[in-house]
Amino acid sequence: MRVAVRDVLGSQQFGLTAIIVLLGIVLTFAAGSHTDAAGVTHNNFLNSYTLIQVATDASFFAIMAVGATLVIVSGGIDLSVGAVYAVAGVTMALVLRAVGPVSPTATVLIGMVTALGVGLLSGLLNGAMVVGLNVHPFIITLGTMWVLRGISFVSSHAESILVPPSLMMAAKATLGLGGALSPIPMLAMILVTIVGSIYLTRTVMGRHIVAVGGNPEASRFSGLRLGRVQIGVYVLSGLTAGIATFLGASFYGSASCADANGYELYVIASAVVGGASLTGGKGSAVSATLGAILIVMMRQAIRTMHLDQNYEWIIVGTAIIVAVVLDRHGTTLLARRMARRATKGVGPADARVASSEAPPSVMVS
Repeated sequence: MRVAVRDVLGSQQFGLTAIIVLLGIVLTFAAGSHTDAAGVTHNNFLNSYTLIQVATDASFFAIMAVGATLVIVSGGIDLSVGAVYAVAGVTMALVLRAVGPVSPTATVLIGMVTALGVGLLSGLLNGAMVVGLNVHPFIITLGTMWVLRGISFVSSHAESILVPPSLMMAAKATLGLGGALSPIPMLAMILVTIVGSIYLTRTVMGRHIVAVGGNPEASRFSGLRLGRVQIGVYVLSGLTAGIATFLGASFYGSASCADANGYELYVIASAVVGGASLTGGKGSAVSATLGAILIVMMRQAIRTMHLDQNYEWIIVGTAIIVAVVLDRHGTTLLARRMARRATKGVGPADARVASSEAPPSVMVS
């Protein structure tokens, strides 16, 4: 029981949750309160509308962060998620415009299939080029980011394209919570996070992703097909971008080539702040979602304290650096602890031999 409690308290999710709660307490006191027409006093932050709005703001790039986490865990990187979002949204809007008036159910299904299909094909393109061309994924996804963004620009003629009202009605369904509350994006974020966590931790393919990211050579010698795993994670990253596109374009009622501009930073920051290691082999879907919520709450704190909005970029960039440094420091401490355990109980001479023959990953100074 004591060991289980210690594991929970030392987990990445507990630390992120504690920071989110602490920041929420600070915002509750800093935001002040207001009185409505009925004379009831409400806190400007700690109320159902603001909390669901925070979750909604986080949901679109948190969903993409789950897919991007799979890529990062496998040892890759995906810089094209924002561009995939834009091209999927523009394509969905153009297809629905071409189809014309149909039933609300058919409209939703056509929009969903189009957005998810474009996202999936974009991810497949990324994965196939990373594996087939044997080029670093940073370069491949940087290139596809510009290509896909350009395609969305040309096809939309740089215009914002409205989507049918039935999509907005579906994305903004209140589910009985009241006219001002729209929990659909938040619920979708939770569902994608749960599915992503189960996939990464409870399935054979998830374990293969972790193995490939942790030690590609050992995975290859053990019989794993690295190319299939690498293509698979990019397909899933594109699929989650398609899901986010469908929800985002439907929620806001339009799609344009400028949508999700800069989301690459938020998505990667969410994964890294959530503990994903950029060297591969480590990451969590739940932590990525918590990282996205934390970033949105930082943005909320900037607005609450009436600071310049440009501070947002400074804070997010600093958070990425701090998270990577802490991850590196934690990895170094773990390697030193493993080295001490490996040499514990042997004589000085044997310890020197053991340390001299230890692999570089263990001998971290």
